[in-house]
Amino acid sequence: MTDYSQRIDALITKIEKARTAYSRHHIVKIVAVSKNASPEAIQHYYNCSQRAFGENKVQDLKIKMHSLEHLPLEWHMIGSLQENKINALLSLKPALLHSLDSLKLALNIEKRCETLGVTLNALLQVNSAYEESKSGVVPEEALETYSQISETCKHLKLKGLMCIGAHTDDEKKIERSFITTKKLFDQIKNASVLSMGMSDDFELAIACGANLLRIGSFLFKE
Repeated sequence: MTDYSQRIDALITKIEKARTAYSRHHIVKIVAVSKNASPEAIQHYYNCSQRAFGENKVQDLKIKMHSLEHLPLEWHMIGSLQENKINALLSLKPALLHSLDSLKLALNIEKRCETLGVTLNALLQVNSAYEESKSGVVPEEALETYSQISETCKHLKLKGLMCIGAHTDDEKKIERSFITTKKLFDQIKNASVLSMGMSDDFELAIACGANLLRIGSFLFKE
């Protein structure tokens, strides 16, 4: 039987150590990635005071939100967003879209938002590891793309950046991808959210300035 409180306590202990080493004033938020979790498991973490949860697919987000609508949870969309799922996502009104990966997607979302009369908070995804398997804008184009979206998409509220650390065992390469994203983040006026770090690399992400973590297997692995 999973000891949910023990897992979340272990995670918070690790985060606190990394956070205070970076700066005792630094605040870090956890988004529990519940893509493989049952509503019951999410309820257990809610009982342990976890409030923010993230899903990779719009359909899964819809199912979890509806089955747990009696709880005051904060839902994040962290996976790639297909164009044909934009309306479905907007109808769910998530707290934050982490995976805005192109100007084209932003313009499509803006068009739907305008039609529906809604807004959407989002992060621009940066492919700071330069990996073909990852979505996102390359670092050299990130600031210009961020500015273009901010200027042309009034219903899209950009809050900062997201990246996925380099897929490697080489810690230096992972660190480099985080540092690259943090340097971009520091150049964006009014950016407040830097979403970096998952179960295997969140301590390194915090050391590089992350203030929002996407934690899945650490919490939900059987």
